[in-house]
Amino acid sequence: MNQSPSPSATADASQAKEPARKGLARFVLDDHRYVFLGTSAFALIGLWLANQPHSAMSFLKDCYALEVVMYYVLVAWLVVSALALVTKLTHWNGDAYQKTSPFARPAARKVERIGSYAVFALMVVFFIDRAVMGAINLITTSIAQSTNPTDFLSSTVYMIYNMHDVFVEGIVNTIILATVGTVIAFFLALLLVFLRLQTPDRTDNDFIRFLKTVGCGFARVYSAVVRGTPMMIQGLIIYYAGTGMLTARGMTPSQILTVWSPFTAALVTISLNSTAYMMEVLRSGIGAVDPGQEEAARSLGLSHWQAMRSVVFPQGVKNSIPALSNELVINIKDSSVLMVIGVVELTFAVRTIAGVYYKQMEIYVAAAVCYLILTMLATKLLNMLSTKLGAGTSSGVPSSN
Repeated sequence: MNQSPSPSATADASQAKEPARKGLARFVLDDHRYVFLGTSAFALIGLWLANQPHSAMSFLKDCYALEVVMYYVLVAWLVVSALALVTKLTHWNGDAYQKTSPFARPAARKVERIGSYAVFALMVVFFIDRAVMGAINLITTSIAQSTNPTDFLSSTVYMIYNMHDVFVEGIVNTIILATVGTVIAFFLALLLVFLRLQTPDRTDNDFIRFLKTVGCGFARVYSAVVRGTPMMIQGLIIYYAGTGMLTARGMTPSQILTVWSPFTAALVTISLNSTAYMMEVLRSGIGAVDPGQEEAARSLGLSHWQAMRSVVFPQGVKNSIPALSNELVINIKDSSVLMVIGVVELTFAVRTIAGVYYKQMEIYVAAAVCYLILTMLATKLLNMLSTKLGAGTSSGVPSSN
């Protein structure tokens, strides 16, 4: 005898057939258990914004009645949230709250969800009116001044606007130095880690053994010297060594700048400095590969070089991708030390602006914000790349070399 399915089983089956709502659609359409707790934070932000003064470009400054209504809607939401909290505290048991509280009924939860959207919308309106329009008014007013304003934000905007060419050049050069230097360093690190891992093979003749020994020794010495000295000193040595050699050939200073500019010296410095660190990262990643991988390749008749190139190296590079990508973030920050050789990167640019206007704090804070944005953006993009390659992600912005 066939037994008819239970109502719960039928409901579960119908729910399984429905397309699963994901992401933003699920967040918007589903009822939330902590709707009051989350939306109360938005209500408090909205009330704080509402108490800020209007700017000249505010679109609510002539709508006093509407703003009062919006204000007290947020206050009412906070009052209802407080009542819901008291109800929850008096019915601490989850089952009792769901059965007896009026706030937990299905119809009430739907109303609460719709109300939370209204509260969020009001907060957004206040944010646009006070923060966005206020920022636009601040920018337009600051750039229209004939002299440097006295307040912090207006002065920052005024200096950046009037010397935006230097500021933008510093940001662009910082990005180019960090990106190109890291890419060059990666390929140089591949070459050096290959030399670093060379060991004499039983089939090698004396000349090959000599080359492997010299190559491994060179990689060891290079890593020790570069990682044991500051990048600032390396930049000074590289820049003035190149300038000295060109001067000895009879070139004039203007001719030297066309061949060996501070930007070129900075790019060489970052590339050579990152090579040593990326080589050690690659060596660690290769060392993490199971030794049985190389043994199996050698048992199939592959030479040491063939086993490393076809089996061990690809896996080691994949293991090292998160740490290798962090070197880009490090170079974005550490490129600031190369201002000592006169390259126009971000730190050099803001020092130039500070020297023109004799104000330091405002422009240095702006530089710190730019560095933070660049490193966070680079970290996000690199994590996306690492995830796509199946190599995991980094744990955050890495420390300096």
